Amino acid sequence: MQVEIILRGLYNGSYMAKNNSSEYSAQQIQVLEGLEPVRKRPGMYIGSTDITGLHESLREIIDNSVDEALAGYAKNVWITLNPDGSASVSDDGRGIPVDMMPAYKKSALEVVMTKLHAGGKFGGSAYKISGGLHGVGSSVVNALSQWLWVEVRRDNKIYRQEYKIGKTQTPVEIVKESKLTTPVSAKTGTTVTFMPDTSIFQTGEFDFDIIKKQIRERAYLVPKLYFHLLDKRKEEIKELNYYFEGGIVSLVEKLNENKETLHRPIYINKTDGDVQVEVVIQYNDSYSENVESFVNVINTINGGTHLTGFKMALTRVINDYGKKAGAFKNDEDSIIGDDTREGLTSVVFLKMPQDMIQFEGQTKGKLGNSEVQQIVNQIVKEGLSTHFEENPSDARRILEKVYLAAKARLAAKAAKEAVIRKGALEGSTLPGKLADCQEKNPAISELYLVEGDSAGGSAKQGRDRKFQAILPLRGKILNTERARLDRMVEHEDIKNLIIALGMGIGDMKNLEKLRYHRVIIMTDADVDGEHIETLILTFFFRHMPEIIQNGYLYVAMPPLFKIQRGKEIHYAYREEQKDEIVKNMKNGSAPVLQRYKGLGEMNPEQLWETTMNPENRSLKQVNIDDAEEADAVFTMLMGNEVPPRKHFIQSNAISATLDI
Repeated sequence: MQVEIILRGLYNGSYMAKNNSSEYSAQQIQVLEGLEPVRKRPGMYIGSTDITGLHESLREIIDNSVDEALAGYAKNVWITLNPDGSASVSDDGRGIPVDMMPAYKKSALEVVMTKLHAGGKFGGSAYKISGGLHGVGSSVVNALSQWLWVEVRRDNKIYRQEYKIGKTQTPVEIVKESKLTTPVSAKTGTTVTFMPDTSIFQTGEFDFDIIKKQIRERAYLVPKLYFHLLDKRKEEIKELNYYFEGGIVSLVEKLNENKETLHRPIYINKTDGDVQVEVVIQYNDSYSENVESFVNVINTINGGTHLTGFKMALTRVINDYGKKAGAFKNDEDSIIGDDTREGLTSVVFLKMPQDMIQFEGQTKGKLGNSEVQQIVNQIVKEGLSTHFEENPSDARRILEKVYLAAKARLAAKAAKEAVIRKGALEGSTLPGKLADCQEKNPAISELYLVEGDSAGGSAKQGRDRKFQAILPLRGKILNTERARLDRMVEHEDIKNLIIALGMGIGDMKNLEKLRYHRVIIMTDADVDGEHIETLILTFFFRHMPEIIQNGYLYVAMPPLFKIQRGKEIHYAYREEQKDEIVKNMKNGSAPVLQRYKGLGEMNPEQLWETTMNPENRSLKQVNIDDAEEADAVFTMLMGNEVPPRKHFIQSNAISATLDI
């Protein structure tokens, strides 16, 4: 009977109308006016309401000023973090128009700040190319702010209008002086100051380093544009200024800093219709690839058709030149795309009209324009082929590099297959030193990478074997910064680690096969322990970055001190914490202090209680906040070049904590 009623409901429209009309009527239709949709669903407009969304809001305002520079009108952008927690962005562009728009009976300024999809980026002549949320950036930020005010400098006057949560509070007024505490001398331009609404955002505190990265990136993309960043939130004011003459050539040179390059940057710049393609290529002697791509001022972190076109052209040109030069005698000698990108640093930068762009997703991580692939492919093919013909020495060095990469790939493949034939890497045989856990669910399982057999023994005895696995390492493992795959699989500790993780290595990696979703580095709190920790971090950053990117890598924090008086026992993880504990202990005999030099000094119960028990332990999660900076640090610390490392040590020696 129940089935019959359901079928009647599905196939009899009148039945449904009769029985459900009271549940679904015009009263249930909600119309969101003005900027209400933004406050109702902020994630649809800025991606998220966490710290990323907060900085996306600031980026939208910054990019409006950058768009003025791209249009040829602004030379400076000032970003100020104010003591009250608000942020100000100023430029010396034309200033947002303040004249009336008859259709709305409001000024252009008010329309831009309070109406979605209002701006100068919708096919008009004001902006040919731009970043921003298709012209909705300013109004979205306005909607998500406790308060916001705009000052426009035009016609030798200062115009101001104020808003609260996106709603207009004052008319456009002509004022005598600016509210901005940091004076801007430009006669024309726009200043936007806003206070993020913490009822929307999880945090309202801006991060200086995140903003620094945002503006540094844009300074490279828009040459000859000055960026001025001022942090006035503390007594000691921080100030940074960025200006690059060379554009993306300067960016590639920066990315290759501290690396031995094989040739000068190859710069390709050509326009096809409305699409301008800029590409810079420079190889270094490392084994890692570093290719960044942008559309207007948007970092397309997930690539897209422009990046695909670039990679296709690079592989084709090098193959063709190699065959022409006699380096590759037949198709079996041909190199593949991975070979051509070993040691490659490159930037692919597109400029195109805003209304042409097809991004995949609101946050624009990937370009989807199908026609762009062929445009980039053709321009890079022609430009690189011409450069090779005119600069045969560059072509020869690149060809040698790529040819060695191809030989190493084949050698690594042979070595890997040999190891696999012995039942490792992909087989069911786990390394003998691994004390595995009983749990098979990766989300619950933990793998401790422990320095030395002594500490490994304590960890094996002290762990909870239900979900905690232990893999002892013999000491300082191979420096994988400059190690190819064949060398890594021959190194016992590295091979054991790869097998234990279970996700494979190189082109065989599969994150879904990772056996533990918490991989915990646990080393001694001394110089040797920190060196081993750095070597392990190098391995993951260079060869398994997916584990870091997904938040699966951690560093354990063993205590430095045991503080005991009678039966009263405390553990301290820092000097200051130790001093505070001693100070707060009840009067009586002096406590006994034990300084732990290594994990092996702890018995299994102490190791569990202080470092491995999820209820008590402290873990640091490893993240990559700035991939460019991380790449530079690993190159400097772990690479072959000694002078940069020596300079770093000399510069930071004064702040080093010595364990004597």
